[in-house]
Amino acid sequence: MLEIGTKAPNFELPDQNGTMHTLEEYRGKRVVLYFYPKDNTAGCTKQACGFSELYPQFIEKGAVVIGVSKDSVSSHKKFEEKYNLSFTLLSDTELSCIQAYDVWQEKNMYGKKTMGVVRTTYLIDEEGVIVKAFAKVKAVDNPDQMLAEL
Repeated sequence: MLEIGTKAPNFELPDQNGTMHTLEEYRGKRVVLYFYPKDNTAGCTKQACGFSELYPQFIEKGAVVIGVSKDSVSSHKKFEEKYNLSFTLLSDTELSCIQAYDVWQEKNMYGKKTMGVVRTTYLIDEEGVIVKAFAKVKAVDNPDQMLAEL
């Protein structure tokens, strides 16, 4: 996990529509950057729907929400449409951003060790500095937790 007070690594990734995004373009806004394992899984769906439902309140507080996983652009598009998600989902199939934010780690699933995304959320300030970091977050609680942090 990256340290609080450090500059958040920049990224350049496509969203669910294929539009490229960088962290730099969000300067002047607070960014809730959350990493999740996989589109359309139970926990990830609850987390995404929670962020989507609360998104107007994030906007009111001068923040944007960005979700990142290693799923493809087309997978993100289907996920967005199926659940009518109202925020940006970034596709990191090469794991560049996922590794830069130190969320690609060994996980233990049913006694089997595998590499994967550890559900993690960062709050980045208007200057691009990490001000809060939460590892192994509970998917269902994370949207409310992040709104309270703002």
